[in-house]
Amino acid sequence: MELRASPSPPRRPPSPHLLSFLNTDVAPGCRLLLVVMTVAPSGTGAVPVPSPLGALPGARGCHMAQFKSLSPQELQAFKRAKDAFEESLLQKDWNCSSRLFPRTRDLRQLQVWERPVALEAELALTLNVLEATANSSLDHILDQPLHTLHHIHSKLQACVPARPTAGPRPRGRLHHWLHRLQEAPKKESQDCLEASVVFNLFRLLTRDLKCVASGDQCV
Repeated sequence: MELRASPSPPRRPPSPHLLSFLNTDVAPGCRLLLVVMTVAPSGTGAVPVPSPLGALPGARGCHMAQFKSLSPQELQAFKRAKDAFEESLLQKDWNCSSRLFPRTRDLRQLQVWERPVALEAELALTLNVLEATANSSLDHILDQPLHTLHHIHSKLQACVPARPTAGPRPRGRLHHWLHRLQEAPKKESQDCLEASVVFNLFRLLTRDLKCVASGDQCV
C-alpha cells in the first residue's frame, strides 16, 4: 500500500507590517542567506566610553573570531523561531510607528572599538525581549536560540570594559544608537519590540556579529 504524506496547511500571507520589517537593506551575501533560509540595555543611563584597546576583538580576554559564522544547525534553530514568531504576529493587531533598527544603521559607520559596545546593547535588548516571551507557547522553540545568544553575549562582554561610575560618555552616532535602544522599552509596545528584534535577528547574526568578530577587517 502506497503511503502519501498529508499536505501541509497553507500559510497565511504576511501582513503589510511584516513585509515592511522584512524589506531591509543588507549586503548581497547576507541577502542570499535571508532568501535561502527565509529566515537589555542597562537602565542606569548612558554607557561610558570604553578604552579602545579593551574593546578590540583579539584583545586580552576578547575572543570573537569564532562568531564570524554560525553553524547551519544554529541558523536553522533561529529560522524556526523566526517563523514561529511571524505566525504569532499574524494573529495580532499591531502597528509600529517607528523602526527600532533602521536600514541605514551599519556598524561599519562606527570606530572599531565602538562596535562591540553597540552590539552588546543590541544583543542585550534582543535577549530581554525574547526572554519576556519565553513562558508563552513559543517557549520550546526559543530554548536553543536563547542558549546561543547567551553564549555570544557572555563572550562579547569580555570585549566591553567595565563601566565606571564617572567618566566620558559616548558621543555622536554611538550615543544616538545606545540612547535609542535604551528608550525603546519605554516607548514601544511589547508586540512592536518583538517584531523589531525578531526581524533584526538575522542581520544581527550575519552582519553585525560578523563585523565585530572581524575587527578592523570589517570595512
